[in-house]
Amino acid sequence: MVRGLIGKKIGMTHVFDDSGRMITLTAIECGPCFVTQVKKEEVDGYNAVQLGFCETKRLKSPQKGHLAKNNLGKLRYLREFEADEIGSLEVGQKLNVDLFLGGNSVDVAGISKGKGFAGGVKRHHFAGGPKTHGQSDRHRAPGSVGAGTSPGRVLKGTRMAGHMGSERITERNLKIYKVDLPRNILFVRGAVPGAKGGLLIIKKSLKEDVNADSGS
Repeated sequence: MVRGLIGKKIGMTHVFDDSGRMITLTAIECGPCFVTQVKKEEVDGYNAVQLGFCETKRLKSPQKGHLAKNNLGKLRYLREFEADEIGSLEVGQKLNVDLFLGGNSVDVAGISKGKGFAGGVKRHHFAGGPKTHGQSDRHRAPGSVGAGTSPGRVLKGTRMAGHMGSERITERNLKIYKVDLPRNILFVRGAVPGAKGGLLIIKKSLKEDVNADSGS
């Protein structure tokens, strides 16, 4: 079967366990996804499955033609996943959140919230300059960024102000709290990257595969 699905972040909530401790949860709309292409090693050089998610009114011509030949409608997002068994999958097959039933944890990847141009204090947690002895304008300044004569330049990778956020981030080994089959919603413990409505890639945790192989 496919190792993961495409989803959308709905938002965050919380519940209380029997001891009264609050558990923070993230709700993810996980599917339904449709198999749009099955790639085989004999033809494509490797085994994989392409999934489509979320219908839309408009598509670019190449994507529209790719989906039209299999009568799959207009799917906005297409992503490729590894698959354990290619032979059991067919184009047009519908996959739901029940893929994660019985699993203990998942890896969730998404694009983090963009923060725009940020200074060194916010972006890299610099301490800033002193607030006394006449340093009235150095509270959030980065300070020195390079040496003088040698090497006489600013080294690559020096932490400075710049664009912050809007990066692909993967949260690994998030525990599954609940699977809501009728609504295709997956509840995981903790936070996942991105804002509400953001696209997410949810995969079975590699940690679970290692435990299964070792028989633990």
